[in-house]
Amino acid sequence: MGRLGPTEIILILVVIILLFGAKKLPDMARSLGKSARILKSEAKAMKSDGQDNTTAASAPPHDEAPAQRTIQAAPGDVTSSRPVTEPTDTTKR
Repeated sequence: MGRLGPTEIILILVVIILLFGAKKLPDMARSLGKSARILKSEAKAMKSDGQDNTTAASAPPHDEAPAQRTIQAAPGDVTSSRPVTEPTDTTKR
């Protein structure tokens, strides 16, 4: 398997456009971008939580519960934000 040339890339793009249609491609790209943003923000939050936990391990324990984090799909998108501890599957309730 060699590298893809410009002809192969154009052929793949034409097949994708024929399969999904030109109207759905921008929506798919937008949702892929939102997913990438969420993944990036969650990875950053997990990294900062890991750093906080290493410093908190040496500090005395606090009686207060930690603040609840909220996952947001996009800045200002309130309809898709949800608390992290909320169950997403209704069968678990």
